[in-house]
Amino acid sequence: MDTIAAISTVQGEGAISIIRISGDEAIPVTEKILDRKINDMKGYRIRHAYVMDEKGIVDEVLISMFRAPHSYTGEDSIEISCHGGIYITRKILSLVLGAGARMARRGEFTERAFLNGKMDLAQAEGVADLIHARDDMNARSAVHSLGGSVKKILDPLIEELVQIIAQIEVNIDYPEYDDVEVLRDEQILPLAKRWISQMDELIDTASKAVSVRTGIDTVIVGKPNVGKSSLLNALLEEDKAIVTEIAGTTRDLVEGTVRIGDLTLNLIDTAGIRDSDDRIEQMGIERSLKALEKAELVIVVLDASRELDEEDRQLLAMTENRERIVIYNKKDRAEIPDTIAVSARENDLDALKQALQEKYANGIQAAYQDTLNNERQIGLAMQARQHMKDAVQAMEAGMETDLVTIDLQASWDALKEITGEATRDGLLDEIFSRFCLGK
Repeated sequence: MDTIAAISTVQGEGAISIIRISGDEAIPVTEKILDRKINDMKGYRIRHAYVMDEKGIVDEVLISMFRAPHSYTGEDSIEISCHGGIYITRKILSLVLGAGARMARRGEFTERAFLNGKMDLAQAEGVADLIHARDDMNARSAVHSLGGSVKKILDPLIEELVQIIAQIEVNIDYPEYDDVEVLRDEQILPLAKRWISQMDELIDTASKAVSVRTGIDTVIVGKPNVGKSSLLNALLEEDKAIVTEIAGTTRDLVEGTVRIGDLTLNLIDTAGIRDSDDRIEQMGIERSLKALEKAELVIVVLDASRELDEEDRQLLAMTENRERIVIYNKKDRAEIPDTIAVSARENDLDALKQALQEKYANGIQAAYQDTLNNERQIGLAMQARQHMKDAVQAMEAGMETDLVTIDLQASWDALKEITGEATRDGLLDEIFSRFCLGK
């Protein structure tokens, strides 16, 4: 691979900046811009030097040496620590590029770490998750991913799957040793069904965790003038939505993100849903209905100071099969017993916040556990589960055993793809390593 370089610190004024260089020519490339040799340095050492150009000294720096394979990328790597500042940092980077390195692509250092076997794909995703972590929950999850938590979760499931495949492969190659139907019904099918149950639990836990970690897409709905915009403003603690006594003020979607305890809500305040002859208001209502379809949580706002009317009942019917919380606003005017009562105007939202914590208690707990960490990983786990279900269905239908292995192979591929390890040769190695010598 060619040698790459990039600025690894935030570009701006600061105490220091770091330029990272990686590749087979990292050491000779760096030497070209220094006043001294560094090819005699051992790994994990730091040396003082001056960066030079044709006019003289550019900066006084420290050179950190990481020799292959004991580096982040698995290649020879250099880090130049220079004085912070946009001009000096870019000047040194340009000298490195002029000496023979090329500009790294986004994420290329971590990509090389993956390709060189320094981390699996789930760990590489953990690097990005740690960089973008917005809170303690996400940071802890990312650190666990970097430590290989996803692989540790998957390894037992992969082991059980390989055992199932190995039993079938043995029966195909040596059918005289076991009765096919007995082996299938008494050994393979129970193992496969238990495996599916384990995958169901993993996917359910991961889905809850990811939803809580990334933020729950939440839509606030209600008929006009029940206090939806006031609720949004109170939750966000800012006047983001226009609030008036005139019904139908909100004509477009108003969005914001709020942290409530361990929950992040991606809030959308919608136009009041009602029949209207106003074309602009109708467009707002259409957008509200589309947002409602995509929402993970619906907060239905009712007016505690008035009796429910037909529009309220229609809204409750529309959302009854959705994840929702029904709240009664304007408790400062009237309060209905045994309801989630709030007053957006008075910033009295304790009942809603408590309801949210109770509703997502399992998700919050799951978010602090080691589990799958994003939609890609969950999607592949779902594929693996479905392929196993197809295999079970094929076995129960009495299909040829060798045909069943096609679904089992696909299940194995999907699980291995989570960590970026899926190859047919890898599966064969795992299967046949279980055979005794001479087979």
